[in-house]
Amino acid sequence: MEYRKLGRTGVRVSPLCLGTMNFGGPTSEGESIKIIETALEAGVNFIDTANMYNAGESERVVGKALSGGARNRVILATKVHFPQSNDPNDRGNSRRHIVMAVEDSLRRLQTDWIDLYQIHRPMFEIPAEETLRALDDLIHQGKVRYIGSSTFPAWFIMESLSVSEKLGLNRYVTEQPPYNILDRRIENELVPLALRYDIGLLPWSPLAMGMLAGRYKSADELPESSRAQRIGTWAQARITNFAISRAEQVVVLARNLSITPSQLSLAWVKDQPGVTAPIIGPRSFRHLEDALRVLEISLNNEIMQAIDEIVPPGSAAADFHNTSGWMRMKLGL
Repeated sequence: MEYRKLGRTGVRVSPLCLGTMNFGGPTSEGESIKIIETALEAGVNFIDTANMYNAGESERVVGKALSGGARNRVILATKVHFPQSNDPNDRGNSRRHIVMAVEDSLRRLQTDWIDLYQIHRPMFEIPAEETLRALDDLIHQGKVRYIGSSTFPAWFIMESLSVSEKLGLNRYVTEQPPYNILDRRIENELVPLALRYDIGLLPWSPLAMGMLAGRYKSADELPESSRAQRIGTWAQARITNFAISRAEQVVVLARNLSITPSQLSLAWVKDQPGVTAPIIGPRSFRHLEDALRVLEISLNNEIMQAIDEIVPPGSAAADFHNTSGWMRMKLGL
């Protein structure tokens, strides 16, 4: 496996990152641990979780899976931002919340350090300096190795980089944006920023919540146990008949290549400029097996151009920024 540099750091990670949003519910603890162990055996050394995934259960399961000795060979990432209780200060990107939340994550993960600690969503009302100073302190304390952001607008990342340079603070080395064939808007500003300032991109939802796996036939008929069915309104808003019609063209293209639609879609994200590792989120062992085959798939220019004709560069057929809190553009699809 060809390991990739994590942003501007000296750390090398696998070109796929194991996402754990399903672990601890709906994926059982036993199957979750089996998925982690199998991914590690296949050479995947990068695991991403968050303190809000299943109310902390995801972190707990990941910690248990790594407690047998695998921790030292894993690049472990988690995130902070979303509410952890009804306490109005037990959320967000303030120094108070970050310092408290990291201790809870370390305990659940059964580790002394987090390799990549990410701010899960931006908060523009909090000065970037407050958040960055708190994160910088955690690095100096040895609790965190590197820091990153998730679903930030390009301008706010640039501001944060400037604040870090001005104040001599550790800077963000990664950004975790929504990115897939159906929503390519990060190509307009974020990707050029990442390439210029050596920020590693870790795309989430590379399969567009299963639309690019061919799971949806109509926006009015949600598959049983699908994420859109489980989560509700904001997830369902991404599922439109127009987006499904674009995804169906990807399905046909994959069939002609004798690979699955999910493999084609994941391989496409994996090899885009600026991308370090897309985040796969297997709900089952079968999903993991399908994704791991992508490590051996590379797409040629002809296939890339065919995908550009389905959804042009920089455009979108579905709205995967609808949880960002800052993207105001409505697609009108």
